[in-house]
Amino acid sequence: MQARLCLLFLTTFSILADDWPQWLGPQRDGVWREKGIVKKFNGAPKLRWKVSIGGGYAGPAVADGRVYVLDRQLSKGVRNPSNPFARGQLLGTERVLCLNEADGKLLWKHEYDCPYAISYPAGPRCTPTVDGDRVYVLGAMGDLFCFKAKTGKLVWKKDFKKDFGAKVPIWGFAAHPLVDGDKLICLVGGEKGTTTAFDKMTGKVIWTSLQSPDLGYCPPMIYEAGGKRQLIIWH
Repeated sequence: MQARLCLLFLTTFSILADDWPQWLGPQRDGVWREKGIVKKFNGAPKLRWKVSIGGGYAGPAVADGRVYVLDRQLSKGVRNPSNPFARGQLLGTERVLCLNEADGKLLWKHEYDCPYAISYPAGPRCTPTVDGDRVYVLGAMGDLFCFKAKTGKLVWKKDFKKDFGAKVPIWGFAAHPLVDGDKLICLVGGEKGTTTAFDKMTGKVIWTSLQSPDLGYCPPMIYEAGGKRQLIIWH
Protein backbone atom coordinates (compact mmCIF):
# COMPACT_ATOMS: atom_id res chain seq x y z
CA MET A 1 0.00 0.00 0.00
CA GLN A 2 1.29 3.45 -0.91
CA ALA A 3 0.28 6.61 0.87
CA ARG A 4 0.81 10.21 -0.18
CA LEU A 5 2.22 12.99 1.93
CA CYS A 6 0.96 16.28 0.51
CA LEU A 7 1.48 19.97 1.28
CA LEU A 8 -0.92 22.69 0.14
CA PHE A 9 -0.11 26.37 -0.12
CA LEU A 10 -1.91 29.62 -0.90
CA THR A 11 -0.59 31.93 -3.60
CA THR A 12 -2.39 34.98 -2.22
CA PHE A 13 -1.08 34.87 1.35
CA SER A 14 2.33 34.62 2.95
CA ILE A 15 1.95 32.42 5.99
CA LEU A 16 4.73 31.33 8.36
CA ALA A 17 3.24 28.33 10.10
CA ASP A 18 4.23 27.29 13.58
CA ASP A 19 6.18 24.04 13.86
CA TRP A 20 4.33 20.83 14.71
CA PRO A 21 7.23 18.89 16.23
CA GLN A 22 5.40 15.96 17.79
CA TRP A 23 2.10 14.15 18.21
CA LEU A 24 -0.73 16.68 18.69
CA GLY A 25 1.59 19.66 18.32
CA PRO A 26 4.00 21.64 20.52
CA GLN A 27 2.06 21.07 23.75
CA ARG A 28 0.58 17.66 22.81
CA ASP A 29 -2.96 18.99 23.12
CA GLY A 30 -4.03 19.38 19.48
CA VAL A 31 -4.32 23.18 19.80
CA TRP A 32 -2.96 25.45 17.06
CA ARG A 33 -1.99 28.70 18.80
CA GLU A 34 -0.62 30.50 15.76
CA LYS A 35 -1.88 34.04 15.15
CA GLY A 36 -3.16 35.39 11.83
CA ILE A 37 -4.87 32.18 10.73
CA VAL A 38 -6.66 32.53 7.38
CA LYS A 39 -10.36 31.95 7.90
CA LYS A 40 -11.37 32.06 4.25
CA PHE A 41 -9.33 30.99 1.25
CA ASN A 42 -9.15 33.29 -1.77
CA GLY A 43 -9.63 30.51 -4.29
CA ALA A 44 -8.64 26.87 -4.02
CA PRO A 45 -5.22 26.11 -2.52
CA LYS A 46 -2.69 24.64 -4.93
CA LEU A 47 -0.63 21.53 -4.40
CA ARG A 48 2.94 22.45 -3.61
CA TRP A 49 4.45 18.98 -3.54
CA LYS A 50 3.62 15.36 -2.86
CA VAL A 51 5.71 12.32 -2.01
CA SER A 52 4.76 8.65 -2.18
CA ILE A 53 5.48 6.84 1.07
CA GLY A 54 4.74 3.38 2.44
CA GLY A 55 2.04 2.22 4.83
CA GLY A 56 1.55 3.32 8.39
CA TYR A 57 -0.57 5.19 10.90
CA ALA A 58 2.02 7.73 12.08
CA GLY A 59 1.46 11.42 11.42
CA PRO A 60 4.27 13.71 10.25
CA ALA A 61 6.24 16.00 12.55
CA VAL A 62 7.39 19.39 11.22
CA ALA A 63 10.28 21.37 12.70
CA ASP A 64 12.97 23.77 11.47
CA GLY A 65 12.05 23.42 7.81
CA ARG A 66 12.02 19.62 7.85
CA VAL A 67 9.22 17.02 7.77
CA TYR A 68 9.72 13.69 9.56
CA VAL A 69 7.56 10.63 8.99
CA LEU A 70 7.75 6.86 9.55
CA ASP A 71 6.53 4.25 7.09
CA ARG A 72 6.81 0.56 6.23
CA GLN A 73 7.98 -1.23 3.09
CA LEU A 74 6.98 -4.86 2.57
CA SER A 75 9.57 -7.31 1.27
CA LYS A 76 9.24 -8.48 -2.31
CA GLY A 77 6.33 -10.87 -2.75
CA VAL A 78 4.88 -10.13 0.71
CA ARG A 79 1.36 -8.77 1.08
CA ASN A 80 -0.62 -7.64 4.07
CA PRO A 81 -3.43 -10.07 4.98
CA SER A 82 -6.95 -9.31 3.76
CA ASN A 83 -8.10 -9.76 7.35
CA PRO A 84 -6.31 -7.01 9.32
CA PHE A 85 -6.85 -8.89 12.59
CA ALA A 86 -4.76 -11.84 11.33
CA ARG A 87 -1.30 -12.14 12.85
CA GLY A 88 1.66 -13.76 11.18
CA GLN A 89 5.29 -13.15 10.31
CA LEU A 90 5.39 -10.45 7.62
CA LEU A 91 8.84 -9.54 6.34
CA GLY A 92 9.61 -5.92 5.60
CA THR A 93 11.39 -2.79 6.76
CA GLU A 94 10.47 0.35 8.66
CA ARG A 95 11.82 3.68 7.46
CA VAL A 96 12.42 7.09 8.98
CA LEU A 97 12.17 9.76 6.29
CA CYS A 98 13.29 13.38 6.60
CA LEU A 99 11.99 15.67 3.85
CA ASN A 100 12.60 19.29 2.96
CA GLU A 101 9.49 21.21 4.01
CA ALA A 102 9.83 23.59 1.04
CA ASP A 103 9.89 21.07 -1.82
CA GLY A 104 9.51 17.55 -0.39
CA LYS A 105 13.00 16.42 -1.39
CA LEU A 106 14.51 13.63 0.68
CA LEU A 107 17.17 14.95 3.05
CA TRP A 108 17.98 11.69 4.81
CA LYS A 109 16.58 8.22 5.42
CA HIS A 110 17.12 5.43 7.93
CA GLU A 111 15.79 1.97 7.03
CA TYR A 112 15.98 -1.20 9.10
CA ASP A 113 14.66 -4.78 8.93
CA CYS A 114 11.47 -5.14 10.94
CA PRO A 115 9.37 -8.32 10.57
CA TYR A 116 5.82 -7.75 11.83
CA ALA A 117 3.71 -10.11 13.93
CA ILE A 118 0.91 -7.73 14.90
CA SER A 119 -2.69 -7.03 13.93
CA TYR A 120 -3.29 -4.18 11.47
CA PRO A 121 0.25 -4.49 10.10
CA ALA A 122 0.18 -1.52 7.70
CA GLY A 123 3.05 0.25 9.44
CA PRO A 124 4.35 2.34 12.36
CA ARG A 125 1.96 3.99 14.79
CA CYS A 126 4.00 6.73 16.46
CA THR A 127 4.63 10.25 15.19
CA PRO A 128 8.29 11.31 15.45
CA THR A 129 9.19 13.58 18.38
CA VAL A 130 11.55 16.46 17.53
CA ASP A 131 13.38 18.10 20.42
CA GLY A 132 16.09 20.62 19.63
CA ASP A 133 18.70 19.06 17.37
CA ARG A 134 17.39 15.51 17.87
CA VAL A 135 14.46 13.46 16.66
CA TYR A 136 13.13 10.39 18.47
CA VAL A 137 11.18 7.66 16.69
CA LEU A 138 9.49 4.48 17.91
CA GLY A 139 8.56 1.67 15.53
CA ALA A 140 5.62 -0.70 15.85
CA MET A 141 7.81 -3.60 17.03
CA GLY A 142 9.56 -1.63 19.78
CA ASP A 143 12.60 -0.16 18.03
CA LEU A 144 13.45 3.22 19.59
CA PHE A 145 15.96 5.54 17.90
CA CYS A 146 17.53 8.91 18.58
CA PHE A 147 18.90 10.69 15.50
CA LYS A 148 20.54 14.01 14.80
CA ALA A 149 17.59 15.90 13.36
CA LYS A 150 19.54 17.62 10.59
CA THR A 151 21.77 14.81 9.35
CA GLY A 152 20.07 11.58 10.42
CA LYS A 153 23.18 10.41 12.27
CA LEU A 154 22.24 7.70 14.77
CA VAL A 155 22.97 8.80 18.35
CA TRP A 156 21.54 5.86 20.30
CA LYS A 157 18.92 3.14 20.01
CA LYS A 158 17.00 0.62 22.09
CA ASP A 159 15.17 -2.60 21.27
CA PHE A 160 12.32 -2.97 23.76
CA LYS A 161 12.10 -6.73 23.19
CA LYS A 162 15.80 -7.57 23.49
CA ASP A 163 16.87 -4.90 25.97
CA PHE A 164 13.90 -5.07 28.35
CA GLY A 165 12.16 -8.37 27.63
CA ALA A 166 9.03 -6.53 26.51
CA LYS A 167 6.12 -8.37 24.94
CA VAL A 168 4.87 -6.78 21.73
CA PRO A 169 1.22 -5.68 22.17
CA ILE A 170 -1.37 -7.09 19.76
CA TRP A 171 -1.56 -3.75 17.93
CA GLY A 172 2.15 -3.00 18.23
CA PHE A 173 3.87 -0.23 20.18
CA ALA A 174 1.72 2.86 19.73
CA ALA A 175 2.45 5.27 22.62
CA HIS A 176 4.23 8.33 21.23
CA PRO A 177 7.43 9.08 23.24
CA LEU A 178 7.32 12.16 25.49
CA VAL A 179 10.20 14.55 26.15
CA ASP A 180 10.18 16.11 29.62
CA GLY A 181 13.25 18.12 30.51
CA ASP A 182 16.27 15.83 30.20
CA LYS A 183 14.12 12.70 30.00
CA LEU A 184 12.47 10.74 27.19
CA ILE A 185 9.50 8.86 28.67
CA CYS A 186 8.22 5.74 26.89
CA LEU A 187 5.82 2.86 27.47
CA VAL A 188 8.30 0.01 27.17
CA GLY A 189 7.04 -3.04 29.06
CA GLY A 190 9.13 -5.86 30.44
CA GLU A 191 9.64 -7.27 33.93
CA LYS A 192 10.89 -4.06 35.55
CA GLY A 193 7.95 -1.85 34.61
CA THR A 194 5.66 -0.60 31.88
CA THR A 195 7.08 2.93 31.88
CA THR A 196 10.73 3.90 31.43
CA ALA A 197 12.44 7.28 31.49
CA PHE A 198 15.62 7.49 29.41
CA ASP A 199 18.28 10.18 29.46
CA LYS A 200 17.30 11.80 26.17
CA MET A 201 20.93 12.55 25.27
CA THR A 202 22.49 9.15 25.99
CA GLY A 203 19.66 6.62 26.17
CA LYS A 204 20.66 5.58 29.69
CA VAL A 205 17.74 4.39 31.84
CA ILE A 206 16.93 6.89 34.60
CA TRP A 207 13.96 5.08 36.17
CA THR A 208 11.25 2.50 35.52
CA SER A 209 7.81 2.23 37.09
CA LEU A 210 4.33 0.64 37.02
CA GLN A 211 4.58 -3.12 36.77
CA SER A 212 1.87 -4.74 34.66
CA PRO A 213 1.72 -7.93 32.55
CA ASP A 214 0.29 -6.09 29.55
CA LEU A 215 1.20 -2.81 27.90
CA GLY A 216 -1.33 -0.18 26.85
CA TYR A 217 -1.39 2.10 23.82
CA CYS A 218 -2.10 5.59 25.21
CA PRO A 219 0.83 8.03 25.13
CA PRO A 220 2.19 9.40 28.41
CA MET A 221 1.26 12.98 29.23
CA ILE A 222 2.26 15.67 31.71
CA TYR A 223 -0.60 17.48 33.47
CA GLU A 224 -0.56 20.13 36.17
CA ALA A 225 -3.28 19.92 38.82
CA GLY A 226 -3.38 21.33 42.32
CA GLY A 227 -0.11 23.11 41.69
CA LYS A 228 1.72 19.85 40.98
CA ARG A 229 3.06 18.46 37.72
CA GLN A 230 1.87 14.90 37.23
CA LEU A 231 2.84 12.18 34.79
CA ILE A 232 -0.28 10.33 33.66
CA ILE A 233 -0.07 6.82 32.23
CA TRP A 234 -2.93 4.62 30.97
CA HIS A 235 -2.08 0.94 30.65
